Amino acid sequence: MKRPVITPRSRTFPRLRRRTAALAAVALSLVLTGTGCSGGGTPSPAAAGAAPKAAPVVSGPLCDLLPSGSDPGNPAALAGQPAEAALQWLPVLTTFEAAVRASGMSADLRGGSGVTILAPTDDAFAAKFSEDDLDHLLLADRDTLRGLLREHLVAGSRSLSDLVAAGKVTTLAGTTVTVTGGGGGSARLADRADTVCADYQVAGARIHIINHVLGNLPTTGGPGGHRAH
Repeated sequence: MKRPVITPRSRTFPRLRRRTAALAAVALSLVLTGTGCSGGGTPSPAAAGAAPKAAPVVSGPLCDLLPSGSDPGNPAALAGQPAEAALQWLPVLTTFEAAVRASGMSADLRGGSGVTILAPTDDAFAAKFSEDDLDHLLLADRDTLRGLLREHLVAGSRSLSDLVAAGKVTTLAGTTVTVTGGGGGSARLADRADTVCADYQVAGARIHIINHVLGNLPTTGGPGGHRAH
């Protein structure tokens, strides 16, 4: 059965608005990457003689449900894209991507030395925060939001195997996260979160999707992420 095409969601906070210019840049990059051409469509001598670059490999139980093959947003298509643009193509990270934009931290994802992004899924945010609390973070409490996001960023672009080998990493918030290997190409973080699709390679960064929100903010959400009454 042919996999349906997945595109970034368009929503207001916490839903995303599709940014035409960003998507046009992604589409153009996909065309150039797919053709490997220069000039009038004739492969350059360097490109013709170069060995094909291995496609990035992601791992984890959620990967089968995310864009793959020739779908827009597949791992190979995201390689080399800015992190903030790549996040828009991962349909389980709409809340995290909205938080990055709301906090003004897009520049933090483009550090010269690279960054590792531990990105919680939408379900992880819904389990952690009520809708009211999440809306408050996104719309009104930028300082707390920035602190929360720093709990999910590690200096340096590190693969999953790098994280497991290190055993411990320090986030940009200054907290220490223990990392232990798990089965099925996953890892356990801080003894409470698991990577569910790891090793997206983007420009100067690695994105590891996780199933739990890190940090010490109070839990006010639940399975449905309902609004407080």
